[in-house]
Amino acid sequence: MEHSFVRTWLRAEGFAVFFTAVLAYAHWHLNWMWFAVLLLAPDLSMLGYLAGPRIGARCYNLGHTYATALLVLAAGLGASLVGHPRLALLGIGLIWCAHIGMDRAIGYGLKSTDGFHTTHLGPRGRNKR
Repeated sequence: MEHSFVRTWLRAEGFAVFFTAVLAYAHWHLNWMWFAVLLLAPDLSMLGYLAGPRIGARCYNLGHTYATALLVLAAGLGASLVGHPRLALLGIGLIWCAHIGMDRAIGYGLKSTDGFHTTHLGPRGRNKR
């Protein structure tokens, strides 16, 4: 039962990140066309699976961890705060956070080297029990 609560909590947290990133994107009056075009771009990290599950999981996780996205977001925000607007970095960071939040909200988590369908949020797809 506890595991189910944690999974639900993490999915709600993902939705909160998605929602907040979208609100921040709107607040900065960034281009929605770029949002639509780039929202699924982090999923290109799945191409790492062409080199096998170990490299694939590492590539996927690098593209789907908040730490990486927040570094880009912080660089854009930091530059804009000192008078050098880097709205492209800010936008990319927000879109990236939105993507990760969206993935977490629908149950996609960080991948295990055991296989693509084994995540920190539990099994996905055909391995789901």
